Amino acid sequence: MYGSIRGVTRLVGAGLDRALAELGPLLGESAPSAERDALLAALNGVLGDYLEDTQSALAIEMSVRRDGRALPLEDAAALGAAIPNATGKLLLLAHGSSMNDRQWSRAGHDHGAALARDLGFTPVYLRYNSGRHVSTNGAELAQLLERVSAAWPVPIERLAIVAHSMGGLVARSACHAAERAGLAWRARLDAIAFLGTPHHGAPLERGGNWLDLLLGVSRYSAPFTRLAQIRSAGVTDLRFGYVLDEHWQGRDRFALGADERRPLPLPEGVDCHAIAGQSEGGLAGALGGDGLVPVESALGRHERAELTLGFPEASQVVIAGVGHVELLGSAAVHEALRGWLK
Repeated sequence: MYGSIRGVTRLVGAGLDRALAELGPLLGESAPSAERDALLAALNGVLGDYLEDTQSALAIEMSVRRDGRALPLEDAAALGAAIPNATGKLLLLAHGSSMNDRQWSRAGHDHGAALARDLGFTPVYLRYNSGRHVSTNGAELAQLLERVSAAWPVPIERLAIVAHSMGGLVARSACHAAERAGLAWRARLDAIAFLGTPHHGAPLERGGNWLDLLLGVSRYSAPFTRLAQIRSAGVTDLRFGYVLDEHWQGRDRFALGADERRPLPLPEGVDCHAIAGQSEGGLAGALGGDGLVPVESALGRHERAELTLGFPEASQVVIAGVGHVELLGSAAVHEALRGWLK
């Protein structure tokens, strides 16, 4: 057991840098695949801010994609050639922490493809470095959506977003950034559906915050706080659901503290919908909610009235027997999305 611990702790610091240096060429030389993308996404979820700060080739750059490939956004002709059957109903799907655009396909189902079939949407899939701060990704997404809207090959009649987990926080942050910058796409946005989004945080990240404190009380356990602090800025933003720069700027993100967020309401003029999973049995059931995000957090409810997001009752649904990742392949989730977005 102690040998295993020493092996892990040796990866902290210089050992981690060496491991990443060896991993980079291996991933760079491998052919694009779902497995490679999943590994990169997980690595970015845990260490993405560090990868970006060190200008690592492993850091994911934000893009919109289809079929695992980035879409060209130079002009309408290039984008039209990449999406020859584009409609005026644009749907953006935003993945969660440590995931990627390919992982919307689960158990033979893809919410984007299903909504294209049933409602005529043209889906595009966001890929981003989920280890960065949510608000950093939100600001970049706001600018990216402006480029997508400008290059879309046909006039945009509707713009909707379906977001899973952290993707919902990034979408809310992007709306705020777009409003401040006066970006044109914000006026076209008419619906956002949040799937298991931790609007008010996730207990497992708050557990990690407590672990920092508990490990630091003894000089024998103090060195292991380095392990607890291998958590990216994106992960620590999930403690309370940070979506604005001011939520984290000037703070020690590993310091124990209370939820002092300034409220950010749901975007005005947008139909906002929330889905929460409710796992049954096992560890996930014991943790409550979908195993990662409590029902109250996913539905935007909070004991402080000013932080409650106020989703309309008709725009809230709790789906029993579905875990956090299973929301991606759930037929019940699709039925709710189809009803809301039609």
